Amino acid sequence: MKVATLLERRQASWLELDRLSSQAVRRMDAPQAARLAELYRSACADLALADAYQLPPGTVQYLHQLVGRAHNQLYRSRRFDVAAWGRTLLHDVPARIRHDRCIQVVFVLFWTTFLGAAALAHRRAGWAEEILPPAMLQSLEENFKEPLRDRDPAVNYAMAAFYIRHNTGIGLRCFAWGLLIIPGVREVVFNALVLGAAFGYMARPDVPESANFFNFVTAHGPFELTAIVLAAGAGLRLGMGWVRTGGLTRAASLQRTAADTMPMMGAAMLMFLLAALIEGFLSPTALPYALKAGVAILSTAMLLFYILILGSPRRA
Repeated sequence: MKVATLLERRQASWLELDRLSSQAVRRMDAPQAARLAELYRSACADLALADAYQLPPGTVQYLHQLVGRAHNQLYRSRRFDVAAWGRTLLHDVPARIRHDRCIQVVFVLFWTTFLGAAALAHRRAGWAEEILPPAMLQSLEENFKEPLRDRDPAVNYAMAAFYIRHNTGIGLRCFAWGLLIIPGVREVVFNALVLGAAFGYMARPDVPESANFFNFVTAHGPFELTAIVLAAGAGLRLGMGWVRTGGLTRAASLQRTAADTMPMMGAAMLMFLLAALIEGFLSPTALPYALKAGVAILSTAMLLFYILILGSPRRA
C-alpha cells in the first residue's frame, strides 16, 4: 500500500485528535485522556512518514500543527491552583494532623522528653552540663549576656534568611530520618533533649542571662517547636508506609503515603518560615516582653484553631 493512501485513511483519526486537542485535559475522563495519548502517538508516526516520503507541504504542515497542539495539551505545565492548595492546607492537612497516629506519637514523645529534660536541667545542678557540650552552654550565656537592642534592619534580613535555612534544615532532617523509623525517633528525642536541657538551664535562678534568653525565644517558639513535631511526624508516617503496605508493593505504598505526607510537610515548612520571620524581625528587638508574649499566645491560639477546629470533622 502506498504511503499516501495509508495516510489518507488516517484522516478520520486526525480529525478525532483535532477535536480532542481542543478540549482541556483536566476536563476529560480517563478513557478520553488515554485516547488522546494514543492518537497523539499515531499522529507522530504519520508525521514521520509524511516527512520521509515528502508528501504535499499542506499535509505535512497540517500534521505539524496537529501534533504540536496535541503535545501542548498533554505536556503543558500546570498552573499553580491556589484554590486547590487552599483547600488542602485549610481542610485536608489539619484533619490529617489531628487524626494521624504518627503525629500523635511524635507529639507525646517530643513534649515528654522536652519537659522532662527542662525540669531536670532546672532542678538538678550539673545535669544540663552532662547533656549539653560546654561550648554550647558558654555560647548561650555569652549571646544573652547583654539586654536585647534594636539592630540594623539589614542584619535582620540576613538573620531571617539564616533562620529559614537553619530551621528548615532541622525539619528536613527529622523528616528524612523518619523514613528509617528508629533513626527518626532518635532524632526527635535528641532535639527534644537538647532543647529542653537548654531551656531548663537558662531558666535557673543562678543564670543571670535568663531574662534576656526568654525575651528572645518566647515569640517564635510556638511555630518553631510545632513545626519540628509536624516534620518528624510526617517523616515517621512516610517510614511506616514501607512497613505497613496494606497489600501494596512497597514502592506503591510509599508513593501513596508520600501523597498524604507531602502536604503536611508543606504546612511544617510554612510554620518554619513564620518562625524564622518572627525570630529575625521581632525576637531580637528591644520591644516590651509583654508584646512578644502576646505574639506567642496568638501563635499558639492560631495553631490550636488550625489543628483542633479546622481539623475537626465537617458536617455534611
